[in-house]
Amino acid sequence: MEDLPLLDQPPRERADAARNRALVLQAAWRLYTSGGVEALTTDAVAQEAGVGKGTVYRRFRDKSGLVSALLDDKEKELQLAMISGPAPLGPDAPPTERRIAFVHAYLDYVQSHLDLLLASETAAPGARYRLGAYRFWKTHLTLLFTHPTPPTTPPTPTIKTTPPPTPKTTPPPQPPDPEFRAHTLLSLLDAALINHLRTEGWSWTRIRTGIDQEARR
Repeated sequence: MEDLPLLDQPPRERADAARNRALVLQAAWRLYTSGGVEALTTDAVAQEAGVGKGTVYRRFRDKSGLVSALLDDKEKELQLAMISGPAPLGPDAPPTERRIAFVHAYLDYVQSHLDLLLASETAAPGARYRLGAYRFWKTHLTLLFTHPTPPTTPPTPTIKTTPPPTPKTTPPPQPPDPEFRAHTLLSLLDAALINHLRTEGWSWTRIRTGIDQEARR
């Protein structure tokens, strides 16, 4: 049904550069697991990885670059499941079911990595919308909203009546904009919004239920 490209693949690296990158990311995951996002300083990551601070800076520039790299593999796992995984998240399911499955899979991802997503999406004004992952999610949802699941309604019985007078013609309503609907649904999955709701005491069940209801519209 759809042809969604994965996020851009990084250019081929030299063996030593690839090894250093792996060391840095492994060290970053260890620090994150034990101390959260606050533990991901350039100095701490370099020391944990056993590389120079310049190595971390050249490869990732800053904390937001490091956070994005940590999320990259998790995002690609979800993308692959959407493209070629089993239904309903993958192909061969009605669009509405796929949309709901995406929302639940994405919320699993958010629940496991909320602080990382918050750091990545709020690194600068509008950062979320410039992420390659956001463009991927938006394209996926736009396609699903473009081909909605037709509603199932029982046939209306035919009753002979006198036809009413012909009303004045009015312009037909405009169909919903699929891309706008995609942005709207993604706005409910914004890490800053979900973090705010959690701070306000909302349970994950309440958040999931509310977003699930919107995804079914």
